[in-house]
Amino acid sequence: MIDDKLYKIIRPLLTFLFKLLFHPKIIGKKNIPNNTKAVLAGNHTNILDPILLLSATKRSIHFLAKDELINGKCQFIFKHMGIIPVNRRQKDHGALENAIKSLQNDQIIGIFPEGTINRTDDIIMPFKYGAVKMAQATNSPLIPFTIKGKYKIFGPSVTLTFGKPYYIKENLSEAKQVLETKIINMLKKEGHYGNH
Repeated sequence: MIDDKLYKIIRPLLTFLFKLLFHPKIIGKKNIPNNTKAVLAGNHTNILDPILLLSATKRSIHFLAKDELINGKCQFIFKHMGIIPVNRRQKDHGALENAIKSLQNDQIIGIFPEGTINRTDDIIMPFKYGAVKMAQATNSPLIPFTIKGKYKIFGPSVTLTFGKPYYIKENLSEAKQVLETKIINMLKKEGHYGNH
C-alpha cells in the first residue's frame, strides 16, 4: 500500500501557498475524474511541476519519481507523499506493477513520460513507454496535460492545461506516438514550448 498520509495533510497548505506565490492558470481540470482511475501524463519543465499538478485537484496523485527522493535527506517526507519510486538506472518493472495496482484501486497516477526535466531546446524529449503501458494494462483513461510558461513569483506565471481523456486502442509504439503528438499539438496551440 502506498503511503500518502502526509500528502493529504499538507496538500491544502501547499496548494494555498503555491497559488498565492505563483498565480497559476489551470485549464480543463474538469477532465480529471472525481472518483475513478486515470493516468495524467505530460511535459516536464521544472522541479515545481508536481506541486502545480497537485494544486489542480483535491484527489491524491501518485507520482512516479526517481527513487533518490525516498533515499535522500528528505526521505521521511517523500516516503509519506504517495510517491511510486522508480529506479532510473534500469528497467523498473516493480514501479510499473505498483502503478498498475494503484490504478486498479481507482487511484490517479501522475507521470512525466520524458523521464526528467526537459532542459533542451526541443518542444518535448522522446517519451518513455510507462504512461501508455499502465493505461493500456488497466483500461484507464489517459489524460494529457501541458505546462507552459515560467514560474514567476506573483505572476504572470505558468499555465497547466488538461486535455480530454482517451483510451489506448493502438499498440504501445503507436500509442506512445499518439501521446507525444497530442502533447506537442497542445503546446503549439497554446503558443508556448515550455519553460526553457
